[in-house]
Amino acid sequence: MEITNLGNLIMNTYLIRTENCCILIDTGYEGQFSGFYNKLASRNISLNEIEYVFLTHAHDDHAGFLNDILQHTNAMVIMHYKAIEGLRRGQNSFDGSCSGKLALLFCKIMGLFGKGEHRFPQIKKCFEERCILIDNDNKKDIESKIHVIIIETPGHTTCSISLLTEDGSLFCGDAAMNGLPSIQRITIWINNLYEFHKSWELMIDANPKIIYPAHGLPFPVSDLKKFISKIEPRKLYSLK
Repeated sequence: MEITNLGNLIMNTYLIRTENCCILIDTGYEGQFSGFYNKLASRNISLNEIEYVFLTHAHDDHAGFLNDILQHTNAMVIMHYKAIEGLRRGQNSFDGSCSGKLALLFCKIMGLFGKGEHRFPQIKKCFEERCILIDNDNKKDIESKIHVIIIETPGHTTCSISLLTEDGSLFCGDAAMNGLPSIQRITIWINNLYEFHKSWELMIDANPKIIYPAHGLPFPVSDLKKFISKIEPRKLYSLK
């Protein structure tokens, strides 16, 4: 399998080629499509090669230029069935809290720079027919078609999903992070602490060879095993 990171220092945007298809894992922020396109071109990759967009969850840094991708390709979008609400709203959900004082400070600084509303372009109505909403009824069929395993990993958001390839690469979105302002691989925003902990257990049980987070460098699953005990006692800080 071939993995190409077309993102930047803030957000990883992975393009993966499995045995039978080409999948883009998330997009970046609104306005970053041109930079993404230039990186594709520099690697002699055509936009039309993208057959699927795997949306790990409906946040501004993950779906910011989704409309641009769909406008220039025939790609289908694989997402949790709960994600479509966020795409239609064009704004992150604020259900949850910051996972620590450093995360709280980071969120407040983003607010001071006018980024606190976390808005992004609403998905265009004409593109909704190309959205595959994953639920218990169709999950196995989609997994069989694209030769991956889809793992529900809520806790950061209710719509968070991860993708595990046949070679043991796990693309977890924000179910874990690797770098400031996150600490101990724990994401900076937690919707539900119990579900976040359970998602780490699921990722550990999947026993991936390497984990690719949306933010930061890849890391081994042993990191999750090392830090999972730090989740339950963690104090959360509300933005309100």
